[in-house]
Amino acid sequence: MEISEIKVNEHITLRQIARSDAADIFYTIKSQRSYLITWLPFVAWTSKISDTEAFIDHVQNTTEDKAEPVFVIRFDDEFAGIIGFKDTDRINKKTEIGYWLSESFQKKGIITLSLKELLKLAFEKMKINRVQIRCAVGNTASSKIPRRLGFKLEGIEREGELLSNGKFANLEVYSLLNAEFK
Repeated sequence: MEISEIKVNEHITLRQIARSDAADIFYTIKSQRSYLITWLPFVAWTSKISDTEAFIDHVQNTTEDKAEPVFVIRFDDEFAGIIGFKDTDRINKKTEIGYWLSESFQKKGIITLSLKELLKLAFEKMKINRVQIRCAVGNTASSKIPRRLGFKLEGIEREGELLSNGKFANLEVYSLLNAEFK
């Protein structure tokens, strides 16, 4: 499913990730490494721009039957973060949404509003039945978002993600079903 852009509101635009975004993404990670690395394991192995380009190439070059929409978030045309689908299971009509946001764009409702648009895309266009979000236990800023949007906490995935400090994080698993979507 190819969607090039979603206008969330007058300030927020989601644009399909492109190789031209590599510099914005990489330099945001590089300049905010100590902030982002706490909860985002990929930050540790993003050491040069080619790492970011390889990620974008992977997203763009996936076969059509496995392609998943991934968007850069732009706030007043400035790079703010990334949001997108991952691990979509088309047979069982379920997917996961992941996101991260630059520190300077926190607490503006950007992820909440962007996630609402991706939920519409998932339930209405992709005909998904179940959307999942996983947040590390202790990442309260991230876990407030699915709660705010009516997701149900299903439980804790024990040691579900290896963080860059070499320790495993327990993950809160949230889900929202198509029938619950408002």
